[in-house]
Amino acid sequence: MTQSVTPGALLDALGTVLLDKERALRLVLSGFLAGGHVLVEDVPGVGKTTLALGLARLLGLDFARVQMTADLLPGDILGSSLYDPQKQCFVFHPGPIFHGVLLIDEINRASPRSQSALLEAMAEGQVSTDGQSLALPDPFFVIATQNPQEHAGVFPLPESQLDRFTLRLSLGYPSPEAERSLLAGVNRRPDALQALTDAASLRNWRSAVATVFLSLEIQDMLLSLTRRSREDARIRIGLSPRGLLALKATAQAWAFLDGRTFVTPEDLRAVTGPVLGHRLLATASLTGNDITALLMQEVWGFGP
Repeated sequence: MTQSVTPGALLDALGTVLLDKERALRLVLSGFLAGGHVLVEDVPGVGKTTLALGLARLLGLDFARVQMTADLLPGDILGSSLYDPQKQCFVFHPGPIFHGVLLIDEINRASPRSQSALLEAMAEGQVSTDGQSLALPDPFFVIATQNPQEHAGVFPLPESQLDRFTLRLSLGYPSPEAERSLLAGVNRRPDALQALTDAASLRNWRSAVATVFLSLEIQDMLLSLTRRSREDARIRIGLSPRGLLALKATAQAWAFLDGRTFVTPEDLRAVTGPVLGHRLLATASLTGNDITALLMQEVWGFGP
């Protein structure tokens, strides 16, 4: 039996397994509440798996992990039909994608064919196999990871795949104080966490996020940044309508986590970098994060 909690209490509980990562945890939960998915780009050993498992436990959702490799097939993710001698017909056996929280570990190690198996699931909450469409759990949340330092034997995600991720973020190394706590055994194991909510409450939270108010000022800020990204000569691919809606929904989720019913410029400041950094393709030597920071400063008058 789960108890009624606030999203803030859930964040506090998650902070007991990932110490000193409040901003990263808020971003991940914002991505979930916005109805999206998250790409965590970081080196091994900083807690990416702990994050995914701990979040699934607290949300009361079932969890699966797929370790991506070059020889992985789409059926290894989606599932496959096998012949049942007793029924004398083929029976579909669901793959790991039919879980509430799915950790895709080292997504860029899978071939483009296997990567593309996630597109429909992440965009529409369903998969098509053997001529039929099958609904995924609701809620359904993908946390994918990749190591930015690895270049051998990887398949970089194409723009279409990156655009399916609402946010891209890094956890980074813990602070000295957090690592001292780790040595002292202060943190908890994620499998020791208990569910604090359930699927019905999560759907209610998502519905509440969608009603968070955007004033005309905030709408104008979003539209001006979007138009500028499409007209700027430094940018090869500007912000798509899907990206604009992702930025809106994530800002609403960030405000919701603060207990507010309206979005402020500070909410936009908090989430714009992680939402746009992997979507904007700049020319010359600028990265997506660089050009996002420049656009925010030039259009809004403040940076990340």
